[in-house]
Amino acid sequence: MKANAVPLLALFEKKMRLEVPLFQRQYVWNREEQWEPLWEDIERKFTEYLNGRKDAPVHFLGAMVLDQKQTPSTHVEKRQVIDGQQRLTTLQIFLAALRDFCREQNCEDLAKELEGFTLNKGILANPEVDKFKVWPTQLDREQFCDVVGSRSRVAVEEKHPPKRRKYARRNDPRPRMVEAYLFFSDAIRDFFLGTAQETPIAADQPLEVRLDEAFQALKNALQVVAIDLEKEDDAQVIFETLNARGEPLLPADLLRNHIFLRAARQGEPQEDLYEKYWRGFDDDFWREEVRQGRLVRPRSDLFMQHFLSSRQLVDIPIKHLFVEYKFWIERERPFENVTKELATLARQRDHFRRIVAPEPSDVVFELATFLERFDIRTAYPLMLFLLDSSLPEGEWKAISVLLESYLLRRTLLGWTTKAYNRIFLNLTKSLREASPSAKNLEAALMALSGESSGWPTDAELLETWLTANVYERLNNAKLGHILRRISNEHFTKHSEHITISSPLTIEHILPQNWVEHWPLPGGEKGLSPNELLEADPDDARVVASRRRNALLQTLGNLTIVTQELNSVVSNSAWSVKKPELLKVSLLPINQQLHQYETWDEAEIERRGKALFEKALKLWPRPAAQQT
Repeated sequence: MKANAVPLLALFEKKMRLEVPLFQRQYVWNREEQWEPLWEDIERKFTEYLNGRKDAPVHFLGAMVLDQKQTPSTHVEKRQVIDGQQRLTTLQIFLAALRDFCREQNCEDLAKELEGFTLNKGILANPEVDKFKVWPTQLDREQFCDVVGSRSRVAVEEKHPPKRRKYARRNDPRPRMVEAYLFFSDAIRDFFLGTAQETPIAADQPLEVRLDEAFQALKNALQVVAIDLEKEDDAQVIFETLNARGEPLLPADLLRNHIFLRAARQGEPQEDLYEKYWRGFDDDFWREEVRQGRLVRPRSDLFMQHFLSSRQLVDIPIKHLFVEYKFWIERERPFENVTKELATLARQRDHFRRIVAPEPSDVVFELATFLERFDIRTAYPLMLFLLDSSLPEGEWKAISVLLESYLLRRTLLGWTTKAYNRIFLNLTKSLREASPSAKNLEAALMALSGESSGWPTDAELLETWLTANVYERLNNAKLGHILRRISNEHFTKHSEHITISSPLTIEHILPQNWVEHWPLPGGEKGLSPNELLEADPDDARVVASRRRNALLQTLGNLTIVTQELNSVVSNSAWSVKKPELLKVSLLPINQQLHQYETWDEAEIERRGKALFEKALKLWPRPAAQQT
């Protein structure tokens, strides 16, 4: 058995067919678990090359186990794929999508170059089969040939048009390889051409130049391990061994071994360093697995990821953590010795714990709690940098207001979070250069623009506040945070402050099932959703019912209670529901409801504007630069 690390494209460079045995399973990879993570790896290397970071460590995309097959001299050389067929197949689909994109954009030279990595050329004994670099199992061959052999997205979509069964809400799924091709095709297009919300990276360079840089990344920065079996090797035993499930080492375990090995080599006291700086990482708290995005990882891994990102100012995926940390230490030599390295890690570890498990008395509690409720952990590298800057309490409070305003406004408007990694790393860089302060952070945030990164104005926020269906857009934690903060704004220095430890429930003041007990403003009975479908759209009751439904899920009609109201009371008329609300809830936001004698569309809008005035005080945007 011979194992060699080879560039990704080198695997497909030779005139050869990698054949998947018929007994292996069909193609099963999917978008969430495999295609997206693979694209993220490739996209990251594309980005590094476009940004000039070509000295970054190579990334390994996995291992392939290949067994030589006896092939007549006139035929294309064959290898049997013992392990790695799903990855090999997906990589071919990706290369086909990139090839077709280049051809579509009139980058014909690069399209021809990429075709050489997807299809064999020259004299072929059986052209219809031998032309393919990878040959899947029998049941997958037709869709694979359609994807890799069609040579254009248009042709693929013509062969596999979207279909929908009668009464179905969504199109039927297309063959899995076709879906993979379309996924990579869309991802490549968005990366190189940009979207309505975000311009492409290195947009000042011609597309052909950017595509060539990406091609160089494929040639040099992405590798696979090719394991070639020899005559005496048992393919089945090797397959079972490679796929055996042991307990893998965590990145933090690998880093610990690496750090203390260097300490020993440099003559630094390992045991003393462990007791003083590292022992805390071995607490159960740090090995507990928590969710971040679609990943579930131990807290120690998440800390090391965000720590390294805050130091290098680049996004570091967890699966690259050990390689990137080792590369950073060897290349940058950021610490004088291992003692200072461990002291820094221990200090920042304690900072990270303040972020992910904040104490109510801590100055970072409000901001850290907000980031958790709104699932915005991409801000953690910036938080680690700020916590290491020994800011006074007043600066922290001002920074907290700025960041929460920026992020909450964007969330309410439904603006994209896709660029948050880049935004927060750039903010960290700006504050590192200009010095960390609320004033400098405000200037950096105000310099951002557009839906991809801008800070929504008061006018943009007002329109969403009064008209948007926020109940469906935001989950209970986010809505509860907004309404609770507004409720607290009604407290004065003379008020008795109420501490609530139980979870809060979102309550519709005008109930979602309003038709039975809540007549329209003119006194008529409203129409149910089914009745609205069949009624004349110009009918006055239709217009009034639609207006009511449009306001039903807006902030003006929502409140918070510590326990759900009885459904009978909740759906009852205002004369019944109002006293019940005032009786069971002492929250200031609900006690304000005593002033509303009726509850209809006009009152929902009036209350929405009143809540908005409170919101502007909580989440302000610098007035001098409003547009």
